[in-house]
Amino acid sequence: MRTFSSRQKFPIFEGMKSRLLLILLFLPSFTSFGQVFDYDGNDDGCVNVDDMLGLLIEYGQCLDVEEFMCGDNINHDGYDYSTVQIGEQCWFSENCRYLPVVSPSNEGSETSPYYYVYDYEGTDVAAAQTTDNYATYGVIYNWPAVMEPGICPSGWHIPTDLEWQTMEMALGMSEAEAADTGYRGTDEGYQMKSSSGWNDDNGSSGNGSNSSGFTGLPGGYRYSGGFGGNGNGGYWWSASESGSNSWVRELDDGHDDVYRYNFIRNYGFSARCVRD
Repeated sequence: MRTFSSRQKFPIFEGMKSRLLLILLFLPSFTSFGQVFDYDGNDDGCVNVDDMLGLLIEYGQCLDVEEFMCGDNINHDGYDYSTVQIGEQCWFSENCRYLPVVSPSNEGSETSPYYYVYDYEGTDVAAAQTTDNYATYGVIYNWPAVMEPGICPSGWHIPTDLEWQTMEMALGMSEAEAADTGYRGTDEGYQMKSSSGWNDDNGSSGNGSNSSGFTGLPGGYRYSGGFGGNGNGGYWWSASESGSNSWVRELDDGHDDVYRYNFIRNYGFSARCVRD
């Protein structure tokens, strides 16, 4: 970088940057005396003309940051999550995999976070992450665990019950149906279920079309007696409370609609993130 001394002649500048520079050229330099200056661009311990020239040279330039578009992968905790646009919302199209610790199914709580991997009964996170169920279905969480920071990347969050309703209405459910409890709607669950991986026992509808791109898998659940429902049902927490319970969504192999109910917080269900 070129350095100017007080004996050098200055070129004629035009515009605001030039006027600012001419003023700055007559300001004294300040030495840090043990301090660290944010604007000491050349790390010489002073904020002076050289630093201001460097700032002006870069003025107006921007880093080439790639903008996220829904449908792109989003990296979180070392994993690239697939995403999908449903109506005006952007959702994860796979279950959350965030696993800071892991517990066997006989341990749980309604108030402290617990994390499980279907059919894994140990406490070794690395071992749990090598299982097929972790690779396919992600992690099962009690409700306090889905409310912990870290489960979703920055700019994303666990959807509220109303955000679930918004997605269901985008798939064709009426507002009145979306606000109801139990099985609601017509084929919204069929649109949300993955096109493979579901049981079709007893003549049930089994797989869905996944026309929504949600890719709902039958990851099952955790309860105090162990694990259950894998292959037959998918269960997802919302961030919304209902008294001492919280709102849940269920997709079932025998139904093409969507089940909405509130449930005890010590159960373990899957989780998704939606963009802020």
